[in-house]
Formats: sequence, structure tokens, C-alpha cells
Amino acid sequence: MFRRKNILKLTDDELLQQHKISGDTAYFGELFNRYIPMLYGVCLRYLSDEDKAQDAVMQLFENLLPKMAQYEVDVFRTWIYTVVKNHCLQILRKEKTEIIVDFNADLMESDEILHLLDDKEEDNGRLEALKECIKKLPVQQRIAIMRFFMEEMSYMDIVDSTGYNLNQVKSYIQNGKRNLKICIEKNS
Repeated sequence: MFRRKNILKLTDDELLQQHKISGDTAYFGELFNRYIPMLYGVCLRYLSDEDKAQDAVMQLFENLLPKMAQYEVDVFRTWIYTVVKNHCLQILRKEKTEIIVDFNADLMESDEILHLLDDKEEDNGRLEALKECIKKLPVQQRIAIMRFFMEEMSYMDIVDSTGYNLNQVKSYIQNGKRNLKICIEKNS
């Protein structure tokens, strides 16, 4: 009982440190329990099913417990949020569930850039202009544009591979398209 009261008083950082030093699962268990409501909420938002969300939280605990010592965690709250989000996305991929994306006309990607990537001879000048303009984009926009249009990655694949959030990816693609259009018009 005395030990339990002491564990409850520890900060997240202290719990992580104690778990790493001692390997005692009680420290990680307490830390994880503090975030169960948040984890469940994230799982529920992604999986849209209460039972699946509960199962996902338990799976996450079971998966993380033996591996926690391997991770370098600066801020547990942000780290665990990212881990649970990725865990849910993996579940959705395994189930081959469609991930719903807002297809607002302002956010949809048109084929304006795709037609420039076509290797027709009459578009060679525009294709060269496109290549040069892509090099001039800010790094985040260039990465998002290249992955979306040339590597044909989805928004969520770009989120997973870059660490950007979904709104950033959408913004980088939209702004990148606008900047490319302006640059190409100037150069052709």
C-alpha cells in the first residue's frame, strides 16, 4: 500500500525513469493508466467501435510493456499519442478499411500537375519548368508534392512517412500546387 501511494506521486518522467532503471512493470502500468482515457478516445475516433477501441488500448499496453526500455521518450504524452495513432492506422490497414478523408472541393487535388508530368513532346518546356519549380519549393511542400503526385502516396501514408500531421500535409500540397502554378506560369 505504501509503495502504491509513492508511485502515484511520481511525475510521468519519474515513472519512465524508474521503469527504465528497475524494469518494474508497476511504474509503466501507472504511467499507462494515466493516459487510458486519452488513448481510448484516439482509438475510438479512428476505429469508430467501442469494443475495437478497448481492444486496441489493451493490445498497445501488451505490445509496449516488454519494449519500453528500448525507446527514448522525451515527453510521454506526445509520444504515446503518436504511438496509439499509428497503432490504429495499422489496425485499419490490416482490416483494409477505408480511411475517410474530407473531400471538400477546396482540399481535393486536381490533375493540373499530373498532366504536366505526362511525357508528351509538346509539353517538354512545361515539364522542364515543372522540374525547376519543384526544386524551388520549400522542403515540406516539395516532399508532400513529390510523395503525393509522383509516388502516389495517400495523405495518411505521407503523414506516417514524414511525421507531419494531416492538416500540414493538406496545406503543404495545396500551397505547393499554388506555388508551382505561379512558378510555371512565370517560366513558360
